[in-house]
Amino acid sequence: MLLAYIKAFHIIAIIAWMAGLLYLPRLFVYHAESKTGSEQSQTFKVMERRLLRLITTPAMLASWVFGLILAFSGVIDWSKDGWFHAKLGLVLILSAFHGLLAMWTRDFALDRNRRSARFYRIANEVPTLLMIGIVILVVVRPF
Repeated sequence: MLLAYIKAFHIIAIIAWMAGLLYLPRLFVYHAESKTGSEQSQTFKVMERRLLRLITTPAMLASWVFGLILAFSGVIDWSKDGWFHAKLGLVLILSAFHGLLAMWTRDFALDRNRRSARFYRIANEVPTLLMIGIVILVVVRPF
């Protein structure tokens, strides 16, 4: 029963984390199109900082904590479940992408953004592709 709650909280944390990973680059698209120093730019800075610090980063940490509890609870057979190793690799890449978002948030906060709105539109696809891979690995367990 406890394991079911841990799994439920893991899924809830993942949903919140993904929401932040999908929304933050979209904010960057609009921020990159706004004039540096404008009221609109200042508003985006607040939105980006709050989204990262209050939702996305805590959700990532909770995803990792609950995920590691599940991984070490005996549910995973580390010697046979190759899908899990692949999933873990994709989650590490997703976490690195989170780090990039944090770096880009700092760049915008300091008015140092040098990337175009198009760059952030493309970057916005990265978490979607990783999520698709992760979900397929977990549900289908192809190997």
